[in-house]
Amino acid sequence: MTAPSLPPGTAPSAAPVPPRAHSVGGHVRAAVVFLVLMVLVTGFAYPFVVTGIAQVIDPGAAGGSLVHYPNGTLAGSSLIAQNLSAPYLFWARPSATDYNLTLGAPTPYGYSEPALQAVINETVAYMKEYGNFTVNGTLPFWWVAPSASSIDPDVVPDAALIQIPRISNATHLSISFLQGFVNQHTVNPFIPYVGVPYVDVLTLDLALLPLIGR
Repeated sequence: MTAPSLPPGTAPSAAPVPPRAHSVGGHVRAAVVFLVLMVLVTGFAYPFVVTGIAQVIDPGAAGGSLVHYPNGTLAGSSLIAQNLSAPYLFWARPSATDYNLTLGAPTPYGYSEPALQAVINETVAYMKEYGNFTVNGTLPFWWVAPSASSIDPDVVPDAALIQIPRISNATHLSISFLQGFVNQHTVNPFIPYVGVPYVDVLTLDLALLPLIGR
C-alpha cells in the first residue's frame, strides 16, 4: 500500500521538536524566587496589613493591651498576670513560673498530682497568714491553683469577692462598696452561658489605686 500523496504545492511538515528539559539551574532559580516571594508576603506584607487593620479596629489590643498607673507610668498588659502581694490590692492566681514570661508554661498539674495539692496548700497557707478571706469562706479552685499558662490575668468573680475583707481592712473602704466595685469590673461572656464571667486583676487594681490615694 502506498502512502497518501500530498496536495500539489504543500511542503511536508517538519517532525515535532521535543520540549527542552529543564536544567538544574532553572529549578534552583525558581525555588529561590518562590522562597523570596513567600518571605516577602508572609513575613512582611501579611503582618503589615493585619497590623494596620488591627490598629484601625482596636488600637489598644493591637498595641499589646497595655495599661498604665494613674500617673501615666506603664504598669503592664491586661493580658499578663503580675505578682501582686500588697494587702490593699486584689491578688491574681498563683503561678508555677513566678509570673516569668521567659520560662514558658509548664505542663499543667493534673487533679490527682501531689504537686498540685502542694501548691494549693502553700497558697492557702499564705492567704490565711495575711487574712485574705473570712474563716467561713470557701476558696474557689480557680484562685488557689495555677492556670494552664501560669500567667492568666483573670479570676472568677468569687475569687475577687472573697478578698474584700482583707482589702477593706487595709484601705478602710466598706465591704459593700468593694462588692459593687468588683461587680462593676466583672466582664460577662459575649454570648450568655458560653464561658464564665471574669475579672481582670491588674485592671481592677489600677482602678482601685486612685480610690485609696495611691
